[in-house]
Amino acid sequence: MTGDLYSIGKVEEICKITKKALRYYDRMNILSPDKVCNENGYRYYSKKNLLSVPVIRYYKQSGFKLEEMKAFLEGTTYDFVDKSFRKKIDELEELDREINLKIRSVKDWRDLIVEAQMVLENNVCDVAIKYIDNRRLIFLNQDFQYDYMDSIINIEFNNYIDNINNAITGPVIINFPSYKDKMNGKCNKMKIMQQTVLKCKEEETIEYGGWMAASCYHIGAHDSVDKTYKKIEDWTRQHGYICSEECYERYVTDYWTTKNTDRFVTEVMIKIKR
Repeated sequence: MTGDLYSIGKVEEICKITKKALRYYDRMNILSPDKVCNENGYRYYSKKNLLSVPVIRYYKQSGFKLEEMKAFLEGTTYDFVDKSFRKKIDELEELDREINLKIRSVKDWRDLIVEAQMVLENNVCDVAIKYIDNRRLIFLNQDFQYDYMDSIINIEFNNYIDNINNAITGPVIINFPSYKDKMNGKCNKMKIMQQTVLKCKEEETIEYGGWMAASCYHIGAHDSVDKTYKKIEDWTRQHGYICSEECYERYVTDYWTTKNTDRFVTEVMIKIKR
């Protein structure tokens, strides 16, 4: 310290800010030293200048770039600050929406992986009766040609979601009009469904759930899923249930997650009643 001036090393110590950052702030005309010695280039800062460091730190915490905070530090009108702050709030809220979308997408995908791991570890392949919660899913009617990879990853469906400015999460669910046709290789129509992240128009969605189903996990490649349908059909007949025509395949893990078809987990569901 020289008089009431502080060396750059002392500023680093007092303000917990690196010399590199201080030099950068100087180049950006954000925080310049009060004095620079001609002989050795040493930089010295006044106490008043030091008090700018917490202000800069707070602006950075609030998401402002150095270029944006320059006018604030130099002194400007409240009106300019208000407009700048409102603009920053809009930017941060949009960023928050994007981050929350990413967090939800990753969490939902991880939940499916955990579910699949538990099914595989415990070899869960028994038929069970379960209630399917009611909700609305976005959908698209399509032709079906038993090309599971094309149907599940589904470029046309993903383009449709982009066109309506939405995003999808959770498992792909495909509805087939007849489980018997599906089981016997005669199905040619399908309805792909998935949960949206953002709100969409009611006409873009379809009601899913609100009914009882005979459910069974199918482990392995999709081309042998007919065996699981037969298992469900036999089990429901033995237990006095009547299967409706409609059926659903909920892809817990598939081509999105692994290339090993032996590790695919698909939940097959057929609506039932007594």
